[in-house]
Amino acid sequence: MARFWPLLFVALTAAGSAPAAFLASARWWFAAGPALALTCVGGWDLLQRRHSVRRNHPLVAHAGRLGRLAGGPPPRADAVREPPADAWDGPEYLVPSLRPVEASEEPPSVRVGGPHCSQPYDMALLNVSAMSFGALSGPAVLALNRGAALGRFAQDTGEGGLSEHHLRGGGDLVWEIGTGYFGCRCDDGGLDLREFADKAALPEVRCVSLKLSQGAAPGTGAVLPGVKVSVEVARERGVPVGVDVVSPPSHRMFSTARELVLFVARLRDAAGGKPVGLKLCVGARREFLAVCRAMLAEGVAPDFVVVDGAEGGTGAPPSVSAGRLGMPLTQGLVTVHNALVGAGLRDRVRIGASGRVATGWDVVRRLVQGADYTNAARAMMLAVGCVRAGRCHTGGCPAGVATQDPLRARGLHVADKARRVERYQRETVRDAVRIMAAMGVREPGELTPAHLVRRVAGGAERSYADLYEWLAPGELLAGPPPSWESDWKAADPDGFG
Repeated sequence: MARFWPLLFVALTAAGSAPAAFLASARWWFAAGPALALTCVGGWDLLQRRHSVRRNHPLVAHAGRLGRLAGGPPPRADAVREPPADAWDGPEYLVPSLRPVEASEEPPSVRVGGPHCSQPYDMALLNVSAMSFGALSGPAVLALNRGAALGRFAQDTGEGGLSEHHLRGGGDLVWEIGTGYFGCRCDDGGLDLREFADKAALPEVRCVSLKLSQGAAPGTGAVLPGVKVSVEVARERGVPVGVDVVSPPSHRMFSTARELVLFVARLRDAAGGKPVGLKLCVGARREFLAVCRAMLAEGVAPDFVVVDGAEGGTGAPPSVSAGRLGMPLTQGLVTVHNALVGAGLRDRVRIGASGRVATGWDVVRRLVQGADYTNAARAMMLAVGCVRAGRCHTGGCPAGVATQDPLRARGLHVADKARRVERYQRETVRDAVRIMAAMGVREPGELTPAHLVRRVAGGAERSYADLYEWLAPGELLAGPPPSWESDWKAADPDGFG
């Protein structure tokens, strides 16, 4: 409440000095005039809907704006679509064509759903990445969902459960199931398959994602600070109020690659044939190859794999692990794509890319590297009003995005932010389509590793076709190349490599 004191002070000053100016002396106008003006400004801050920080910090927010103007303009929420300052001389570029094509007016999508999937889903090129209710406020989650509904793209729920805020907006959902099984959790911490089936049957749930690890903190389990575990969050997750929620580092429903793929098949059956996939930050290559071997041995496979880069996340993970555990997104994508191609599984499994995806260039670059579609977290937070205050873990987000304080969350106007989310996604996908058209490409499937070039040591340039080894379909089965042979032989479906 302290953030409202300046407005209360000037309002009381105006209330006391204005009558004195009329009844006693005109000199009181020196106090009454500025106080009345500031009261009007603060009142408008509370009533306007475009700027969450001004709604939450009337008058005080203007002091911050003046400070930023003195040092240069602040970053805009839609500035994530602008290239960074060093992009004009960066280490990578996409190859344009002397025979460009007309950009498609209809945004492309990719069909997600393998042979065992009876309810496939058409995924957009750019979607909302995993951000849980609890980490984000209810209004922020709802704004993202309504934006997804407006733009016909999907929102990943994050591992915090399937809250009413995810379901109220009418947007398509990818329900993420993490190691804590929040939203379908037994009393002993395991998975309640009946509750899972009931919720997976909801029409808003279009896909299910089984999270093995995430780029922000692979192998350590997610953490939600107790200060953000409100009564509502505790009810959704089935945990005590005000106590830190620490997800287990691994799943208890399986312990080998074979058990993993069989568990995926079990979830798909329980979900009525909706697509079920995996999300992971890749570590050792042989571990993912063990999963591929298990797919081949059991004749079942996930419908998609979301590759999370070690550099991913919203900016709020523990700094000790962010970006230091797991493969960066580029290496992870190339690894997963090649493993699936070499095992003859790529036509059954779609690949999503999640990690620092913000612009049309990012989308096309990830498609070249092996992805079929992309997810964005940080950029979507900016679109919904995040000001990068760095207070996500404290619950004191000034924009009402990453908080469970109802007064702070009130500052986020859902309808306005939903339109901004939809507009950001639409324009970013449009940029990606235009870039592909300039490259002479009409469909994402026409992109090849030769379309992306990197500058290497000595000023030389090499395309991704030359930088990385690209396996032929089924090559691991026919006889792996020397660089893959040891990992392929060591991959154990009855373990994890």
